[in-house]
Amino acid sequence: MTIVGICSFFVEGQGSTAEEGAGTCEVVEIAASTRRRKMGMVRWSKLYSFACLRTSTYEPSAAQELIGQPGFSRVVFCNEPHRHKRKPYKYPYNYISTTKYNVLTFLPRALFEQFRRVANFYFLLAAVLSLASLAPLSRASLIVPLVFVVGISMLKEAVEDWHRFLQDLNVNNRTVKAHASNGEFVDKLWKELRVGDVVKVNKDEYFPSDLLLLSSSYEDGVCYVETMNLDGETNLKIKRSLEDTLSLNEDEEFGRFKATVRCEDPNPNLYTFVGNLEFENESHPLSPAQLLLRDSKLRNTDYVYGVVIFSGHDTKAVRNSTRSPSKRSRVERKMDHIIYLLFSMLLLVSLVSSIGSSLLMKHDMDDWWYLQLPDDNKVPDLEGSDSKKEDLVKVLQAMLINKDIEMYDEAACKSVQARTSNLNEELGQVEMILSDKTGTLTCNQMEFRKCSIAGISYGGDTTEVDLAASKRMNADFEACQFSIGESDRISQSFEVSNFSAEKAVLGCPEVQDNANKGISRLSRTEEESVIKGFNFRDDRLMNKNWIHRSSLLEITMFFRVMALCHTGIPIEDDKIDKLRYEAESPEEVAFLIASQEFEFQFCRRTQSVMVLKEFDPSGKEVERYHFKVIFREYKLLNLLEFSSSRKRMSVIVSNEDGQIFLLCKGADSIIFDRLADNGRTYEQATTLHLSNYAEDGFRTLAFAYRIVEAAEYECWNTAFTKAKTTVGPEREELLEKASEMIEKDLILLGVAAVEDKLQKGVPECIDKLAQAGLKIWLLTGDKRETAINIGFACSLLRQDMKQFHLSLSREAESNNQVKAMKEEILHQIENSYKVMCEERNKEAPFALVIDGKAFEIALRGDVKDEFLQLAVNCASVICCRVSPKQKALITRLVKEYTGKTTLAIGDGANDVGMIQEADIGVGISGMEGMQAVMASDFSLPQFRFLERLLIVHGHWCYQRISKMVLYFVYKNVAFGLTLFYFELYTSFSGEVLYDDWYMTMFNVLLTSLPVIALGVLEQDVSSDVCLQFPALYQQGPRNVHFKWSRIIGWILNGVVSSLVIFLANIYILSPSAYRQNGYVADISSLGAITYTCIIWTVNCQIALITSHFTWIQHLSIWGSILLWYIFLVLYGALPPYLSGKAFHVFIEEIGPAPLYWMVTLLVVIVSLLPYFIHIVIQRSFNPMDDHIIQEMKYCFRKDDVTDNQTWIREQRNSQRSTRIGFSARVDAKIVIQRTVASKETINL
Repeated sequence: MTIVGICSFFVEGQGSTAEEGAGTCEVVEIAASTRRRKMGMVRWSKLYSFACLRTSTYEPSAAQELIGQPGFSRVVFCNEPHRHKRKPYKYPYNYISTTKYNVLTFLPRALFEQFRRVANFYFLLAAVLSLASLAPLSRASLIVPLVFVVGISMLKEAVEDWHRFLQDLNVNNRTVKAHASNGEFVDKLWKELRVGDVVKVNKDEYFPSDLLLLSSSYEDGVCYVETMNLDGETNLKIKRSLEDTLSLNEDEEFGRFKATVRCEDPNPNLYTFVGNLEFENESHPLSPAQLLLRDSKLRNTDYVYGVVIFSGHDTKAVRNSTRSPSKRSRVERKMDHIIYLLFSMLLLVSLVSSIGSSLLMKHDMDDWWYLQLPDDNKVPDLEGSDSKKEDLVKVLQAMLINKDIEMYDEAACKSVQARTSNLNEELGQVEMILSDKTGTLTCNQMEFRKCSIAGISYGGDTTEVDLAASKRMNADFEACQFSIGESDRISQSFEVSNFSAEKAVLGCPEVQDNANKGISRLSRTEEESVIKGFNFRDDRLMNKNWIHRSSLLEITMFFRVMALCHTGIPIEDDKIDKLRYEAESPEEVAFLIASQEFEFQFCRRTQSVMVLKEFDPSGKEVERYHFKVIFREYKLLNLLEFSSSRKRMSVIVSNEDGQIFLLCKGADSIIFDRLADNGRTYEQATTLHLSNYAEDGFRTLAFAYRIVEAAEYECWNTAFTKAKTTVGPEREELLEKASEMIEKDLILLGVAAVEDKLQKGVPECIDKLAQAGLKIWLLTGDKRETAINIGFACSLLRQDMKQFHLSLSREAESNNQVKAMKEEILHQIENSYKVMCEERNKEAPFALVIDGKAFEIALRGDVKDEFLQLAVNCASVICCRVSPKQKALITRLVKEYTGKTTLAIGDGANDVGMIQEADIGVGISGMEGMQAVMASDFSLPQFRFLERLLIVHGHWCYQRISKMVLYFVYKNVAFGLTLFYFELYTSFSGEVLYDDWYMTMFNVLLTSLPVIALGVLEQDVSSDVCLQFPALYQQGPRNVHFKWSRIIGWILNGVVSSLVIFLANIYILSPSAYRQNGYVADISSLGAITYTCIIWTVNCQIALITSHFTWIQHLSIWGSILLWYIFLVLYGALPPYLSGKAFHVFIEEIGPAPLYWMVTLLVVIVSLLPYFIHIVIQRSFNPMDDHIIQEMKYCFRKDDVTDNQTWIREQRNSQRSTRIGFSARVDAKIVIQRTVASKETINL
């Protein structure tokens, strides 16, 4: 056994002789090496009894035998990076690039991205055809706008990619200490690192590449790593070097260091690593415990030494990322089909005109010898510059989103940023949201909130759901509420002793009286400073008032367990008598802060002693309510660490009187199974409190203890020491059996509840999104219990939900047989789906929770369809322990399987793949860097702004773009077909009805401003109404405003308008004179009058479809009509060689004629009549949701009681289908309460 192993044996295994053992170890260490480091702080690793004595002798495994085989062929020469500059061991530098383009690929790829849009390709084709001699329009009028628009779009792409390049530059130019020669370490840029380089990483620095851990500032080679950027977990991970490299603990040691690593090839698996280290003529097996991954951070360790194994794009973090994709909205993709349709119409018009002209010229040309085809023959341009207007509108929409003051976070001084304008309307069609947890829903901050001691709940028992349900039922119950400083929750109510929450909500008078009497128990002092990690208010325990409780012994032991059962280390703080703490998990830090506030301050620890500064209630009273504070030493005999399989942690300590205690904390189900018969006094009451805490989404741990006799402990310690020193695969099993021997016959003290603090407004946001009909999946790298707690906290889960849990049994996972694991998962899926089919008609919804290896199996090709069939039918899905690659994969599978618009939201580098894979990617500019923001389409300061981004701006943008595109189709069909009709009327003579400048100005000036105003400012309802009636959002996912029936309807509307305009003008103006002196309408007059009717009709049509008028809309609509007359006067005033047939056409010909004005009025009315009749019928017999709300808002008086009742009823109706969210939990609670009340009534 090594020196470190012997040292750990004495410290942890020898009970009362621990101090002597520690002294012996110290002598041995000094004698062994005079350069051994002196550690100022406690060595955390020696507190972990299950892992600290692993020796370098491992049993051969199947994985290790794969070394040298395909997929396991990588060879790394440690401290010899020059050998990796030439083949066959040449590996990439550590330089990374996340850009979409480079200097060589930008032009071809960007052009391809632009011209794969059908609209741009159509205009490219038109520009090419404009080079022909018979082109309908001039070359400049087609080529210049195309070059301008495509150039602007490419410039936008270049700017976005430039920001990615700057981010890469910032990362690649970070520095790290790297070994140069002769034990000297110098600063080296990340991008210059090569495989084989030895680096030194200091505390709170990121690892520059995937490193093999050689040693650390701790003598036994342990270090603590934060992997939040990789898997979202806030718990620190323990990494441990091989014992054979522990001597490499100083810079000078690396002057002679040489070794060879043979390991697996680069892959994206974060949790696996197989390899061997050949060092000093011996081969040592490697495991994931020795691998430090890029983008993770060193914590609570002064420094580590490591050698680069994977660099650059070979690192696991980079291999979990994906290339930035090009995204297009559904509306834009559908526009391609509309372009095809309009192009087909154009070809049909051209074909009919060509065939008709050929036939007529063939048979009647002899009679029409005087006719010649003019060189400037025109065909209708059905789209013109409208697609350019759409791009401009989207840019303006993005600017309005960015400037929305309601989405500005004052605390962070950040606002929402639309990083791309291509997907604005896609925000209004989202159906699935896939969300990260840590940093997205939560604040990465743990707080102590409530506790139950000796069967009494402190800190509040009645939940917010109870309060909301009581208000909904008009109950008279008024719970005692208090404000929690800057807490996100609106209020919390205090426990009414000896009465259940259900009775309180039902308004029991007795409970109400007691509630009113209990007001004095609450801490309402708003001036109290908020203590980070401690958000507990209850005067029965605060300010030393717990000494007056009848259960003083249980309370004292509860606080001692909280202060002693942990792995934390105290650190001096600036505040007097206050310490801060570092520990492996944030829950432990919250417990230590809480115990300090309750006057049980954990102030010092050594390898064998823990010291508490206790408030002694049994001592002599110094002053009124001021008792003696004493320092008590507890000898640490053993520590049984927490693990995912054990779900508990225990310490064995002895006090100054030599009495031995086992203090235990863990999952309530595990602790309850180990209680003694006389230790279950408070089990029933504690179970009720656990249920209430779980419903609030708190993480709970049960606290228990037992007194251990000295003889029993000595016997057990012998068996435990033997298990620890065992080498082989049976070691873990022996340790588990040994722990079971001592962790029994416990006495329950109570439970503690901590909150993984949600970001401000998260529950309310999820509630609104659920009411809007969106499904929300939670994808997290955290363990299942943590994810479920957050699910309850943000109301993704509720108590009456039927939960399906997909997980592999320990036996199947240990055997690692893929076929057996598939069969087990398929069996669970089939059983779950069968239950779902049987209980589908019941009110309770379904939730799916899947974790770990089961998720990996479920995503395989022959299982994924069954898994997705089950998942998409559940109201809520929570996926735990997922890697970044799996997040991206499940996002793509959901998108492809359901065909629904998906939105992914996250804040860390581990969410980049998911964000890029989703139809819309949203990045949170939070605490985990800017990787997610740089990869996103939209960035938010906090999750809560997603509510307004989707329900308000998404709904508006979808409706605006839909109306705008449909109007484009309508006005171009109406305008273009009049040219075709004139062609038919004139027997395909080739004569053009309109002047060239009329045709040019139609889309460029005379109809463009109203369209832009519609696309930017249109609102069917206000933002407040959108939030009050979130069900309106469903118009987008159902594609109400852009389905094919509406598209065809608008095309027909354009056809009808064009027929009315043309036929009315032809048959009114042609047969008789339209002026007093007997002049009949010539082609210039007929063209100007027909064009006037078109301008009036299309601009009045846009006024009919506009719901929200401002001065800008009025100015753009009526100003465009006025602009036509101004243009006609100015253009007609030009000399005849410039104005042509339009010379003085308005002033001298059509303006003075009354018939001109009468025809215009008549044609406009008749043209708009079909649409007007349609909307009257629709609003009368089949109104849409926004029609009803508009009528309620504008047709009734604001003070009308009936109006208010209708408004409330419609709001309730919009929430009926909600199955997740706070409102759904309240509704479910009301059902339960009414059921209980009816049963109690029957019993009475």
